[in-house]
Amino acid sequence: MEDHEHKSLGQAIDELIVALKDLDDISRLIAIKAVVEHLNIAFIPSTLSNKNTISTTSRISNDESSDYSIVKPQVIDIQSLKENKNPSNDIEMACLVAFYLEHNAPENERQSYITNKDIEKYFIQAKFPLPKAPHQVPINTKTAGYFDSAGRGKYKLNPVGYNLVAHKMPKEKKN
Repeated sequence: MEDHEHKSLGQAIDELIVALKDLDDISRLIAIKAVVEHLNIAFIPSTLSNKNTISTTSRISNDESSDYSIVKPQVIDIQSLKENKNPSNDIEMACLVAFYLEHNAPENERQSYITNKDIEKYFIQAKFPLPKAPHQVPINTKTAGYFDSAGRGKYKLNPVGYNLVAHKMPKEKKN
C-alpha cells in the first residue's frame, strides 16, 4: 500500500481543478457527482448558484429525475444591471459602473478601477443621463465615501460603495 501524505485543502482543490479542467461541462459534473456519492457527502446542488447572477442550466441526462444541473454564470450587461439596481443619481450610477467593471463585465473589459472615460462610456451604454461635468463624478463619489483613490485618475469601489450597490440598491419604495 502507498504511503499517502496529507494534503492541504488548497492542494486538494488544485488537484481537482487539474483533473477536471480538460473535460467538458457534462463530464465534469458526472465526475463530481461520482466523487460526492463515493465519499458519501451530503450535497445540495442548489447551493452552487448565486442569486445575483443570471444563469442557465443544462441537464446531465434526459432522465427527468436527475437533480443535478450545470450552472453557468452569464455576463450581465450594464443596462440590465442599471435597470435592476435603479440608481437615483450620478454618484450611485458611478458606484454601479465600478461594481459592473469589477464583477459583471465581460472578461476583456473587467478592471478593478474606474476612470472619467468609463463614466461617459458606461453611462451612455446604460442609457443613464450624462452629468454636466463627467470628470467631476469620480471625485464627488470619492468625497461621498464610496470610492478610494487607485492611482492617477483612477478610483476603486471601496467596501461602502460595494455594499451600496450589492445590498442597498434598489431602494425599497415607501408606501
